[in-house]
Amino acid sequence: MDSQTSQSSQASPSPHTFQVDLRGLVDLLSHHLYSSPKVYLRELLQNAVDAITARRTEQPDAPARVRLHAQEGTLRVEDSGVGLTEADVHTLLATIGRSSKRAGGLQDGLQEVRSDFLGQFGIGLLACFVVAERIRVVSRSARTPEAAPVEWTASDDGSYTVRTLPHEARPEPGTTVHLTARPGAAEWLTPERVLTLARDFGSLLPYDVRVGDEAVTDLPAPWDRPYPSPATRRVALARHCHDLFGFTPLDSIELTVPLAGIRGVAYVLPAAVSPATRATHRVHLKGMLLTERAEQLLPDWAFFVRCVLDTDSLRPTASREALYEDETLAAVREALGERIRSWLTALAAGDPERLAAFLSVHHLGVKSLARHDKDMLRTMLPWLPFETTDGQLSLEEFAQRHPVVHFTRTVEEYRQVAPIASAQGVGVVNGGYTYDSDLVEALPSVRPGTVVAELDTDTVTAHLDAVDPADELALSGFLAAARARLDPLGCDVVLRAFRPLSVPALHLDDRSARHEQARAEAEAQADDLWAGILGSLRGSAPRARLVLNHLNPLIRRISSLGDPELIGTATESLYGQALLMAQRPLRPADSALLNRAFMGLLEWATNGEEGR
Repeated sequence: MDSQTSQSSQASPSPHTFQVDLRGLVDLLSHHLYSSPKVYLRELLQNAVDAITARRTEQPDAPARVRLHAQEGTLRVEDSGVGLTEADVHTLLATIGRSSKRAGGLQDGLQEVRSDFLGQFGIGLLACFVVAERIRVVSRSARTPEAAPVEWTASDDGSYTVRTLPHEARPEPGTTVHLTARPGAAEWLTPERVLTLARDFGSLLPYDVRVGDEAVTDLPAPWDRPYPSPATRRVALARHCHDLFGFTPLDSIELTVPLAGIRGVAYVLPAAVSPATRATHRVHLKGMLLTERAEQLLPDWAFFVRCVLDTDSLRPTASREALYEDETLAAVREALGERIRSWLTALAAGDPERLAAFLSVHHLGVKSLARHDKDMLRTMLPWLPFETTDGQLSLEEFAQRHPVVHFTRTVEEYRQVAPIASAQGVGVVNGGYTYDSDLVEALPSVRPGTVVAELDTDTVTAHLDAVDPADELALSGFLAAARARLDPLGCDVVLRAFRPLSVPALHLDDRSARHEQARAEAEAQADDLWAGILGSLRGSAPRARLVLNHLNPLIRRISSLGDPELIGTATESLYGQALLMAQRPLRPADSALLNRAFMGLLEWATNGEEGR
């Protein structure tokens, strides 16, 4: 290889410039980056606000006006901002994505105020192609007043022209943007639609913004206004919530976090919602509406509020329609959660009636918080409602009544034992609802000395009175026939005396017994391989029990029967009735048993009638 070839092989490759298909980029923006064409107006407002902020940094007394004029199919947006020179136009508008806030751009020397800007001038105008087929920008620089106004005109095919204009074309510094609607998009440029969008996006902007003669801005924000009294403030905020979210709140919560630059309010929903419902909130960034669907702003447990706030610290995503998940957002989320937590604590200390009204609707959200926050559990202990055998009570009141706080982990278990346990003087809390069993188990940690125990079948049976041995011996034949009938179902039969007398039989089992029963049924239906595997999983769980009430008149009559077949049919009927009373889901075998017992009793009754 000669030297010339060697030098050529080591030479740097020639640089190339990316070619941008503007039509493809507009399609990308409209279908993937932005959620709706309506963002075009936000981008126009943002460019105007940033331009005014830039001018006022150097000229504090400069006018701060944004005017929008809409006619069918066209829109004109005028601002009194910093304006552009011809060189600026080539720098900012010919190179899509270059921000006017970057070093080397319009804001040289203004690095310290970059946080006051949100937009990128080129990208902001490009977003307008979502609704426009032609964009015309006329601008005059406030920094270089002697420079001629400049006009930049672009089409959605990617072409643009730049020319200078006479001074009278734009006598004052600032920028005017003209949009011409693309086919099918004229509805986005009607006066009514422009006014609605401008008010939605810009109601908290710090400058004078108008659509025609209609004011857009409405400052100060409702949560920052002075009111004659707290009651007047609550009424005004309730009206604001209804206008914004469409509901009248139970209450409003201040969300002021000065260190994070956040001002706003949370509104308490008037109706219960599922904890799985993803709450959405309205967030303004430096006065401009960023999103009305912010999902990660509050902790998950605060699903009972909807909030609206303005911030200057949070970071928007590329589309500026959501919040970027970072350490700042995490810190703000914790701070806002603390505000809601403090509101609850204040209600508990000073306004029990409002707290009771709140908890009657949203106790689930507070229980979710109290699971992980002992201080909140301790504060809410006298207020949070639980279903118990003594009625709806707080855990504090229930623990004062009972030396041992028994609880069940499922609603089915509670329904099984609650009537009987209550008659025997055993207090039981239904822990089957969301978060309840966790809170009952956490009770000793905030109430030292409290004894908590899960209620099982042995505990219930131990509280039932034993039958006199002589009486039980006399009924041994009846009990043997009853046990033989229920043995295939994995259920034992025992005789006890308990109240209320109206309950003839009680079905008792626990989760381990149900699991063992399900395993045995699966083993019986499986092939040899699976039967062997399931057989190896056989446990030692106690069997379910049908407890017959010796005090009940019906049981006494059934126990005096001499026909084993009739005793078996009656026992099956008692078993099925006990399952139904416990509101337990019936297995196919249980349904078949109920049908068989019903038909057997009918047959016995009709045969007995014929014999008389």
